[in-house]
Amino acid sequence: MIRRLNYLLHSGKNSKLAYYLRGYASLLVPNGFWRSLRERLLSQIERREDKEYIRQRIDYYCQLEQSVSLSASSPTIGEQKIPKKQKVYFFDSREIVRYFDPHLRWELLPGDIVHVPDLPSIVKSRPLAGAVRNSTLLKMDKVRHFIFVKDDLSWEDKKPMAIFRGKVAGKQSRMDFMHRYFGSSVCDCGDVSRQGTVPAEWQTGKKTIRDHLQYRYIMALEGNDVASNLKWVMSSNSIAVMPRPTCETWFMEGTLIPDYHYIEIKPDFSDLEQRLTFYNNHPEQARQIIDHAHTYVEQFKDKRREQLIALGVMDKYLRKVNPSSFAPPVHR
Repeated sequence: MIRRLNYLLHSGKNSKLAYYLRGYASLLVPNGFWRSLRERLLSQIERREDKEYIRQRIDYYCQLEQSVSLSASSPTIGEQKIPKKQKVYFFDSREIVRYFDPHLRWELLPGDIVHVPDLPSIVKSRPLAGAVRNSTLLKMDKVRHFIFVKDDLSWEDKKPMAIFRGKVAGKQSRMDFMHRYFGSSVCDCGDVSRQGTVPAEWQTGKKTIRDHLQYRYIMALEGNDVASNLKWVMSSNSIAVMPRPTCETWFMEGTLIPDYHYIEIKPDFSDLEQRLTFYNNHPEQARQIIDHAHTYVEQFKDKRREQLIALGVMDKYLRKVNPSSFAPPVHR
């Protein structure tokens, strides 16, 4: 218990208590107040110098091209209630849908979504293969996924090896990685699953983000969908190492360039040692990847712009699935 409390206090992750306090406090503000601001906020996009960039992001997240009216069986925004589980999806989506008419219909799929739904839906994650127009991305579960760090330790002063800590149980790819590298000199590996691990010797305690940053390379391995540590790793002076991603979120993992933003390894992990040896012997190329990763992360740090993009995504999505409920947009 003491070890777990110490980890929670020093993990470096976002405070879920503070997140929920803000979420419940936001319920005290009438939604009518937010709806009165919508068009004024959306109109700001056209007055910004980066409006083309914002439009590109909106169209990337919401790829609906044709209008598709949702049926009466789809819930309305006003019917959204706080669930017993997965409350983060309620608070993160409500932060945006509160700006819109509660009678508009939508589909929200909470959780780790790795398939394309039959109906146009709001999701946290989507696959990178195939047509994904029914999967509109919104920034959700951000208290867990969107963490950025300030790393004062240079890459050269870190341990010249990789580290992996994550839940392995039920995740075949991570199990394969552990079978190959547990106990090796290439990667400090450990399984933090609370349930029984196989084999039991894999099980270990969690490490804080600061502990991870002692290593030059940090494994960013997909679990149920994306690797949740990828954002803070790319904001650090360590380098993310992973196979090419198969899913993406608001972080637009599909736009990442291998060996430019991160070190790409084979899906079977067989070339990990060779890849790390190369960059240990070519520090100038390692530093370039770190610089490129930092530049990529910077685009997500403008909170005002992120709000406008999210509002634009929801506006586009709701117009496509409720075509008869909107007048022509005045802000485009």
